[in-house]
Amino acid sequence: MSERFLVIAAARSETRYLPDDVEVVITGLGKTAAAIATTRALAERGEAGREGLTVVNLGSCGALRPVLRGAFEPGVVLNHDMSADAIRALGHDPRERLTTGFGDPELVLATGDLFVSDPAVRDVLAERASLVDMEGYAVVMACQTFGVPVRVVKHVSDDADESALDWATAVDTSARDLAQWWTANLA
Repeated sequence: MSERFLVIAAARSETRYLPDDVEVVITGLGKTAAAIATTRALAERGEAGREGLTVVNLGSCGALRPVLRGAFEPGVVLNHDMSADAIRALGHDPRERLTTGFGDPELVLATGDLFVSDPAVRDVLAERASLVDMEGYAVVMACQTFGVPVRVVKHVSDDADESALDWATAVDTSARDLAQWWTANLA
C-alpha cells in the first residue's frame, strides 16, 4: 500500500494554503484538544485504515532562540508543563520527551498549554528546547499509541515574546510557508 498522509493542525488558518486534496483534521488549540481530535481521527479509521498512514502535524510555533526562522522538523517533542520529576518520584514514567523518528534529533519542540509570550518564560524553556507550541507533543503521543508514524513540521510565527500576541496576523505567513514545505517534501 502506498504512503498516505493525514495532516493534523490546531487551526484552519495554519493549513489554508495546502492543496485541496490533502486530508486535514483541525484539533483546536492546546494539548487536550489535540490529543482528543488525533485519537478520534485514528480510532475511526480502524486498524486497516491506519495501514500505510503517516500523520503530519503542521503548525506555527514560537522560536525560543532568536536565530530560528522558517519551517523546521523537530525530531523530539517535550511536554514542558508537566511535573515530570514529581511523577518520576512517585515511581511512574512521565514520558515527557518523545522522539518521532523523523526530522532533526537535535531539534526539540516544547509543547504546553501555556501560551508563551513572556521573555522570562521563553528563556527558561530555551534551556531545554528550540521551539515551542501547544499541540505537537499530544499529536505525537496519540500517534505513537496507535503505532502510526508521525512527523512534526512547525513554522516560526513569533519569538515567544510579546510578538506572539499578534499570532492571528503572523499565522498567514506560516500557512504559506508550510504549504510550500508540503509541496516540496510530500506532494
